[in-house]
Amino acid sequence: MNARRKAAASSLIAIALLGSSAWADELNVDPEVLSSGATRLPSIVVTATTSARNAIHAPASVSVVEGRDLRRQPMSDLADAVRNTVGLDLEDMGLGRRGISIRGMSAEHTLMLVDGQRINASASAIAHSDFELGWVPSEAIERVEVVRGPMSSLYGSEALGGVVNVITRSATDQWQGSLSSYATFNDHGQKGDHRKTGFYLGGPLVEAKLGLNLWGELRERDGLRDAHNPALTALDDQRAVNGHVGLSWTPLDNQRIDLSMDAGNEDHEGYRGSAGAIYQAENEVERRRYSLSHAADWGWGDTRVRLYRSELERKAYRSDGGDASGPNQFTDTVLDGRAGFMAGRHHKLTLGAETRRETLEDPTVNLQGKKSQDHYAAFAQDEMWLGERWELVLGTRFDHHEDFGWETSPRAYLMFHATDELAFRAGAGRGFKAPTLKQLSPEYESRAAMGGRGIIRGNPDLQPETNQSFELGAQLDRGRWTAGATLFHNDVENLIETVRQPTCFVPGRVCLEYDNIAEARLQGLELSGGVTLLEPLRLDANYTYLDAQNRVTDERLSDRSRHRANATLNWALSSQLASRLQAEYHGSQYRSATESDRPGYTLLSWYVDYDLSRNLSLHAGIENFTDKRLGNDDASVYGRADEGRRYFAGLTARF
Repeated sequence: MNARRKAAASSLIAIALLGSSAWADELNVDPEVLSSGATRLPSIVVTATTSARNAIHAPASVSVVEGRDLRRQPMSDLADAVRNTVGLDLEDMGLGRRGISIRGMSAEHTLMLVDGQRINASASAIAHSDFELGWVPSEAIERVEVVRGPMSSLYGSEALGGVVNVITRSATDQWQGSLSSYATFNDHGQKGDHRKTGFYLGGPLVEAKLGLNLWGELRERDGLRDAHNPALTALDDQRAVNGHVGLSWTPLDNQRIDLSMDAGNEDHEGYRGSAGAIYQAENEVERRRYSLSHAADWGWGDTRVRLYRSELERKAYRSDGGDASGPNQFTDTVLDGRAGFMAGRHHKLTLGAETRRETLEDPTVNLQGKKSQDHYAAFAQDEMWLGERWELVLGTRFDHHEDFGWETSPRAYLMFHATDELAFRAGAGRGFKAPTLKQLSPEYESRAAMGGRGIIRGNPDLQPETNQSFELGAQLDRGRWTAGATLFHNDVENLIETVRQPTCFVPGRVCLEYDNIAEARLQGLELSGGVTLLEPLRLDANYTYLDAQNRVTDERLSDRSRHRANATLNWALSSQLASRLQAEYHGSQYRSATESDRPGYTLLSWYVDYDLSRNLSLHAGIENFTDKRLGNDDASVYGRADEGRRYFAGLTARF
């Protein structure tokens, strides 16, 4: 068990270093100043098994985005944080909004977590919604963990394609704080400028007993005008305010209690066109999140119990009096618990249970305008060490749904830890996604479909969407250079689509209904790597090949790039000055049998960071300096507009 123990020890040491300001003081450097091209610490992940592991030894395909890197460049929301990650793409949700797609799966199949806690999936009931992307500001992010592939064995429904877990910063034994502010200015007279200011503060109120966490953010974007009709907006005007307060109490050395509250308000305003008329559309979004948790190490094992609640309320308005599809309120209340312990020398068992109440208030969901659903689940996981280098992880989860009973989500992962730096893995798993409350409601009816021409109704006979997944990969981390490769294969069944009915009960309208009709096969290859070319130069890159096939029509799935690549060249010109060049390539996308493919494109951005002192850094750059405006150049081809060339300037202060 030497290799496995060394890997575990490396993980624990890295966690201690990442959380220790004393270590940073000894080196006379702030952890926020550490350049990815200079000093690389091991990436630690918890999402794959609920316990801390070195990323290359995690039994899943995991990518990590460090929060310190996000604070060096513009980040509007979580989509910007992960857009350069292997296996991921940003899906066009309409009206200029984006969703996170993993391995070609729909953005609705990506489960969003904050510190392992699920948040409301607003897209389940609101068309063109991306409101789940703005819960945590960059100033509060420790890292973002992305697990590619179904993770229903641990997290249940919605994790059909994968999981994005935002890990927030925690208070340490010394006070730490930072404030960052930036602005971007477009190279065209069509507005679309961004401004953002955020802060973080954390430290002990009572030494070794009570810690405090505070953060907040103000984010603004001027509406981007449509290049073809300046009276319309290609991207909405946006203003968002977020705040958080958290307390960590350590009553005993082996126990910790965390209490936190998050609040945020976000406003969107844009101008749309319909039948030659222009109207103003507005969305007012309120977010609230409350969490209470207890964690303990009892010697025989560790336990964690959590009670948390997330709320999202959206009010919508249209100046022409048209259907604004609202108001909507989502509420998720979750009570969960788990226990982890060693069973002999070779088995680490994790057992857990969860109860969740999901509530939607919406005037169209049923006659009462409110519908609730109770979910119950139990899961078990066994991390088995088969000798010194082999490890087998088996897990399964049992979810009970009021409408269709029990759903089982098994997963098996075999790992070969060749060395502390090299690991091979093979895995298989099953994921599912339950139909939404609206889709299942026999009383649900909306007359806002197809721009007001369609009427869509719910279907209580729907079955869950499922994904059978297989993958084979290897990961190497030698510090100076890294490499990774993964083959993946997904068989997706019972995908829910809207089906046009032969007749409609309202003359002149089109009637639609949800049904399980689609099947898809998504398979491909993910490559990633990095190398320190010379001491001041480091190149990191990744490439994704995706073969996405509709198994019903035997055609390619639309709006998915077959080829996707990202590259970043970091150049540390001196101990104070660093620069980096980023390239983001999107291959062509199939649209339909009657339309030509959407052409591929490349976005190039350049950034520079200058540390005036240990506590103050300046940032500048040019994003999209080849000026690809996409939908604002050709709306008939590209769904989403890009602001085009823009200039970035910002600063970060730390103490």
